[in-house]
Amino acid sequence: MAEKETDRRSSIQQINIDEYDYPLPDERIARFPLQERDKSKLLLYQNGKVSESRFDKLPDLLPENSLIVFNNTRVIRARLLFLKETGAQIEIFCLEPENPHDYAMNFQAYGQCRWMCLVGNSKRWKEGALKRNLVINNDEVILTAERVQTHGQTSSILFKWDDTHTFAQILEAAGILPIPPYLHRETEQSDLQTYQTVYSKIKGSVAAPTAGLHFTPEVLTELDNKGFKREELTLHVGAGTFKPVQTETIGEHEMHTEFISVNRSTITNILKKTGHIVAVGTTSVRTLESLYYIGAILAVNPDATTDMLIVKQWMPYENKLPRITTEKALQNILEYLDKNKLDKLITSTQIMIAPGYEFHIVDNMITNFHQPKSTLLLLVSAFVKGNWKEIYDYALTHGFRFLSYGDSSLLMH
Repeated sequence: MAEKETDRRSSIQQINIDEYDYPLPDERIARFPLQERDKSKLLLYQNGKVSESRFDKLPDLLPENSLIVFNNTRVIRARLLFLKETGAQIEIFCLEPENPHDYAMNFQAYGQCRWMCLVGNSKRWKEGALKRNLVINNDEVILTAERVQTHGQTSSILFKWDDTHTFAQILEAAGILPIPPYLHRETEQSDLQTYQTVYSKIKGSVAAPTAGLHFTPEVLTELDNKGFKREELTLHVGAGTFKPVQTETIGEHEMHTEFISVNRSTITNILKKTGHIVAVGTTSVRTLESLYYIGAILAVNPDATTDMLIVKQWMPYENKLPRITTEKALQNILEYLDKNKLDKLITSTQIMIAPGYEFHIVDNMITNFHQPKSTLLLLVSAFVKGNWKEIYDYALTHGFRFLSYGDSSLLMH
C-alpha cells in the first residue's frame, strides 16, 4: 500500500509542464476589460461538448439547486514607491503580513507593522530606512520602511508612521493597485474599479480573483430571483498565483501559500448542498477543496492546532489521511469550530491541484482562460479530465479574450 501511495505522488510530480503549453498570441491578451463586465463571452463545457454564450446569460445556464461560492477578497494597493536621496527608485511590493493569521488586524494597525515584501531595485537599497511624505486627510505623514531581514526573494519590512492613521489608510494614500505584469502597462485610474469584483469586501489580495470580475449587480440579482443560493469565503490571492511553472516537471515547482477564511455558516450551507457546488474562480476551488483535507486531518487529530490544519502542496496525493466522505470532512470542521467556540475557520493552503486529482467538493466551476504552463491551467485540466486543449483551441479559434481581463468559461461535470 505504501508503495502505491509513493507511486501516485511520484507520477503526479513527474508531469511535464511542456504538455500544458499552448501558443497565446499577444493580441489575444485582454489589456482592458469590456465596458460592461457581464457582456463578455462565456464558453460552456458540459459532457465533453463545447459551446458558447454570453456571461449575462449565466443564470439560465447553471444547474438548478446550485450553491454558488464566491471569493470576497479585495485587492490592496500593494505597490509602494520610495525615492532615495541618490535618485534611485525603490519599489516595495507588500505580499502579506509577517503574521498573516489575522489580516484585518494588520490593516487596522496604528504606527507600525511588518510585512513580507518583494523589493524592486533591491541592490540600490543596501542599508538605512526609506522615507516618503504623505498627506492623509490634510495631515502630513512621514512613512518609513526598514528592511529587517531577507528570506530568499522576499524581505521582512518594518513600516513606521505616526499613530493617528491605520496601515489601510497608508496604503490608500500611497499605494498603487498591482495589475498583472502580462498586461504590459501601468495601472490606470479605471483599474481601481474594474480590477475589483463588485462583491469584494475583505482586503488582502495582491491580485484579483478574476473569474468574479464578470459579475454585475444585475447578474447577482437575477441569480437570486431564480432561487440560487450564494455563499462567500476568503482566499487572499498571492503574487505566485499566476506565475508560470518554470521547472521541467511540476514536482520541482513550489506552490505559494495563501491565507483562507471560511465562516461556520458557509461550511454548514456547503454541507447541505453537497453535489451542487459551483465555485467562482480557481481561488474558490482551492479553498473549497482544501476544506476536504482539513476535515481529513481532523479525522486523525480532532485537537489539531491551527498550524496543523495547513494544507500542504502534495497532501492530496500521499494518501496519508483517511479516505472519508465529503459530508464527514465538513462535519469534522463544524465540530472542531464548535469545540473551540469559533465562528470561522482561519488557516492557509498550499494545495496543488493537477491532473490525477480527485475533486471532493466542487461540482462546477466558473473561470477565465489562463496562462500557458501555469498551475491554474493544471487545475483546469484536472477538472475537465485532460480535455483542456479542446476547450482552449475553441477559445482561440472563436475570438475569446484571454487572462485577467478576458472572457470566461463555465465548466460542468
